[in-house]
Amino acid sequence: MRGLSALVADVWRLARPYYVSDQRWSARLLLGLIIALDLSRVGMTVVLSFWNRAFYNALQDKDWDSFIHLLLFYKRTEDGILPGFILVAALYIIVAIYRTYLSQWLEIRWRRWMTERLIDDWLAHRAYFRLSLLSHAEGAGHEDDPMRHSADNPDQRISEDVRDFVQNTLAIGLGLLSSIVSLFSFLAILWGLSGVFTLFGVSIPGYLVWVAVIYAVAGTWLTHIVGRPLAMLDFLQQRMEANFRFALARLRENVEGIALHRGEAAEGAALKQRFAALADNWWDIMWRTKKVIALTAGYNQVGSVFPIVVVAPRFFSGEITLGALTQTAGAFGRVEDSLSFFINTYRSLASWRATVGRLAGFRRSIDAAHAAANAGEGVAVAEGTNSDWQMHDVSLDLPDGRQLLADQDMSLAPGQSVVFTGRSGGGKSTLFRALAGIWPFGNGTVERPPGSHMFLPQRPYLPLGTLRGVVAYPADPAAYDDAQLRAALEAVGLGHLAARLDEDAPWAQRLSGGEQQRIAVARALLARPDWLFLDEATASLDPEAEAHLYALLRRHLPDTTIVSIAHRATVAALHERRLVLEPGPAGAGQLREMAAPVP
Repeated sequence: MRGLSALVADVWRLARPYYVSDQRWSARLLLGLIIALDLSRVGMTVVLSFWNRAFYNALQDKDWDSFIHLLLFYKRTEDGILPGFILVAALYIIVAIYRTYLSQWLEIRWRRWMTERLIDDWLAHRAYFRLSLLSHAEGAGHEDDPMRHSADNPDQRISEDVRDFVQNTLAIGLGLLSSIVSLFSFLAILWGLSGVFTLFGVSIPGYLVWVAVIYAVAGTWLTHIVGRPLAMLDFLQQRMEANFRFALARLRENVEGIALHRGEAAEGAALKQRFAALADNWWDIMWRTKKVIALTAGYNQVGSVFPIVVVAPRFFSGEITLGALTQTAGAFGRVEDSLSFFINTYRSLASWRATVGRLAGFRRSIDAAHAAANAGEGVAVAEGTNSDWQMHDVSLDLPDGRQLLADQDMSLAPGQSVVFTGRSGGGKSTLFRALAGIWPFGNGTVERPPGSHMFLPQRPYLPLGTLRGVVAYPADPAAYDDAQLRAALEAVGLGHLAARLDEDAPWAQRLSGGEQQRIAVARALLARPDWLFLDEATASLDPEAEAHLYALLRRHLPDTTIVSIAHRATVAALHERRLVLEPGPAGAGQLREMAAPVP
């Protein structure tokens, strides 16, 4: 279990950047105002403590004038001038309103800054890609400590965990500060009201203070012992909830494949299994929470009458008035409540601690990915000085360390059409990722020639939004006019979509696999890159449609160098040069050039 010092360090590492950022002055001003309002509330409770004593003394003495003045105006007492209750109540309401308003203002500003920064860092150096690969390799590696899973469910980290971290850090931090200030404010009052208690001939000054401390410490220790497992249970619950949501989203995105496979039973069983694990963990949380609530509820109920019982003998003996009794009980309650901060917020603290663990782990994973990129780990990508796309001493590894390619050199000349073939799973797509400069595992150098380039994967990415944005991606939709977009759609056989450019729809679900691949080719026609790499980018089409699209690319992009991955001999026959990726003598793959494409 993470130690307190590590938790504090993680909170500091996550919270500090915002308060030293370009928004630091507005952030500090808002935080300072909220703290000032919190302290003013503590001050008002101190004033009300003395007001309470004077008010109940007026009731005991049947003093009507004092009663009215304490309610509506003010009254001079031995403790000074006490304002009327109406004034204090009005100020308290105003402070409560603006304290909440400013807290929400700071919360959304902090959350927005933190979310934007985390998104930028997650995307920078393609950390998101590296983490997605590592999360699969980590998958079952840390069953002994599930909180070490740092790269899974990034959507949850950025959306839910950032929100919960900001909310709970403000609530717990400000609550702790208020409790500390309230503690010292009412300790002085309680010490003065306690008098001296004699036990076995020993005089104990301020005895009620010691009673409150012992009572609160005992309750805190018992609550911690009972509730300690909640942090881990909350961490697991959040992770299981995210995995369940992800499984549901995956089903929604793959409805056709599931329907064609008649996979409803298998999908239903898998979803129910995930939910069963989630529910089992929830039962553990319920039982543990039940014990914590039983302890804290009993503690608070006893605490509501405990100070009166302790002070009652002095009241019945005539040593103190009714007002002094209520003030003493109130001061004791405030001291005990401040000392019991961790008891009263234990459930929130456990959840917050789990959130901090997840978010700090994600932050460390991103930093590690950036460090690896800055240290030059993986295949280095350099801008070449000649016109060839070259590869020097390149070795490629999988995230688990298994080697796919060993010490290979290769040169692709402009103007050629080149096809890579080889057995499925042999590393062809990984080689393309290395050529694109995104594969982080391995070594060697790839030199890219000057000019633009585009990589088309087998499964095109279709962003959310209008069809115009889908076709123009990754360029700004305004980069092309309607005539260009419609011409590109017509050319690839999607003319029936030309009138729907401004329709916002889930296009990844609306379009078939073949139509999505046609969209990708349309992007290439619009972008007109100098180098075009296709990783089985037409595999969902029939051979005739494939041949048509390759002819289309040749006709519309005569100066573009085309490099393809393909399994079909018909596609290989459309290229001038063929490279085969096959197992080498030591097991790792190697590239071998064929004399001519196989027709």
